Amino acid sequence: MQQQPADPVDAIIEQWARVRPDLDTRAMEVFGRIFRLSRAMGDRMEKAYKPYGISRGEFDVLATLRRSGEPYTLSPRELSATLMLTTGGMTGRLDKLERAGLLRRSPDPHDRRGLQVTLTEEGLRLVDEAVGAGLAQESDALSALDTEEAGHLAGLLRKLLDATAE
Repeated sequence: MQQQPADPVDAIIEQWARVRPDLDTRAMEVFGRIFRLSRAMGDRMEKAYKPYGISRGEFDVLATLRRSGEPYTLSPRELSATLMLTTGGMTGRLDKLERAGLLRRSPDPHDRRGLQVTLTEEGLRLVDEAVGAGLAQESDALSALDTEEAGHLAGLLRKLLDATAE
């Protein structure tokens, strides 16, 4: 395998090695890069969704409804659980998306105290366009790896994620 050029994480590892040579920094090498990659991709995704007038968090709400299948309806509690958001954080997103006409809230016919959140036709159209823009950004970044490398990385990340699940 070809030697990769040094990156900012390598500089941090070298600094720790100088001042604390007793530390095993292998975890820092992995997670430092994961955190930096996450931040960089988050920024790219925000830019991809901006032309659609939505943030990454708002896209996540619309995409969760879209992935649920017809009739593209979930309860706010189901959305919060799927997106790992507090109900307060979810309410703010739902308010903005409802004002934009991308979803609607209505009483749950099966629970007098509950609500249902449903994509509107405009929300469905917008999320179908935005998902393509987001995937283009992800595919562009992933093009640094060949198909085998990408598959191997996905498997390793799955394994690591499983090992850290609470």
